[in-house]
Amino acid sequence: MTKQEIAALIDHTLLAPDAGVKQIGQLCNEALRYNFASVCVNPVYVSYAANVLADSEVKVCTVVGFPLGAMTTKAKAQETKDAIINGADEVDMVLNIGAAKDGRFSIVGSDIATVVKTAKNTAKKLNKKVIVKVILETCLLDDDTIKMCCLCAKKAGADFVKTSTGFASPKGIDGQLLPNGASEHHVSLMRETVGPEMGVKASGGIRSAKMALAMIEAGANRIGTSSGVKIVENWI
Repeated sequence: MTKQEIAALIDHTLLAPDAGVKQIGQLCNEALRYNFASVCVNPVYVSYAANVLADSEVKVCTVVGFPLGAMTTKAKAQETKDAIINGADEVDMVLNIGAAKDGRFSIVGSDIATVVKTAKNTAKKLNKKVIVKVILETCLLDDDTIKMCCLCAKKAGADFVKTSTGFASPKGIDGQLLPNGASEHHVSLMRETVGPEMGVKASGGIRSAKMALAMIEAGANRIGTSSGVKIVENWI
């Protein structure tokens, strides 16, 4: 895999709450320079990023229900519609994590399906296509729940399942913080569950070329990272 090929799999990401216009502009310019798949920004910067990236192949990705997934479905749908109207090409939504942990998968599925339907309908009216990715927050879920969430996303018509927000704070029984990002195990499990027809995005804690390669080998075909430039520059 060449540097150009790995760059084409990267969502160049900046979701820090204190990110300003200058940093988002730099993110977009780096995405143009390296021809990343997209920039992933908070909804408030979608229109700005869309303007900077106009007439390029770099897509604008944003997040919905981020980072907790605990908003109402109606709120997520409105956020999705607003983002697409403002120029988003891709929407990464956080599913209802609490419902997933409870085993209330009908709620999980309907939440996803509403966002997917809203995204597709809004995009159709604008004569464009939109990709919807579903963030599972795998560090908070066991394997069986991850599988069920993947199946919910697949049934709902989502395009990708995604591992993590990178903002969760899981703790062990001793109260110590546990890893909160992507793992090869979870990526492999998700790929096995959704099959070859859906995308799998690994995101959270991927800061090196070695880690990116491990995720791709595990089954990811999109990488969400704030270290895109470093990964490409160090790619061998």
